[in-house]
Amino acid sequence: MSNLVKFRKMTIQDVNAVYEIEKQSFTLAWTKEAFEQEMLKNEFAYYVLAETAEGIIGYCGMWLVMDEAHITNIAISPQQRGNKYGEALMREAMDQARAQGAKLMTLEARVSNIAALNLYKKLGFQNGGIRKGYYTDNQEDAIVMWVNFNE
Repeated sequence: MSNLVKFRKMTIQDVNAVYEIEKQSFTLAWTKEAFEQEMLKNEFAYYVLAETAEGIIGYCGMWLVMDEAHITNIAISPQQRGNKYGEALMREAMDQARAQGAKLMTLEARVSNIAALNLYKKLGFQNGGIRKGYYTDNQEDAIVMWVNFNE
């Protein structure tokens, strides 16, 4: 296995691969059609892919609205987790958001997703509040997190 990971912007041709990772990663998976809509119709959508010699191993979606980047979803293929690819992908997404003019970035994470919460804190995100019952599969709360790129 090659540890060399490259990043690029997602295109409509990548939807099937991204959807497969989505299904393997989340109980509330987005539909394939949702990803197609993101690529074809949502002018605010910007997705960064992580790719190795084996193919696409992860993605990070965000909506770039004015000077804010809102992470919509991020996942690494289950077979590739634990290799620091998630951190590398988040750092790349943050760089891309800055390059597109974002001054801050926000996301929601399950209160039980300690690995993700620890990563976001490591990257400078701060807790911004709780969204009660945010996840419809089990009514779990979400922690809203923010990072200001200018601080």
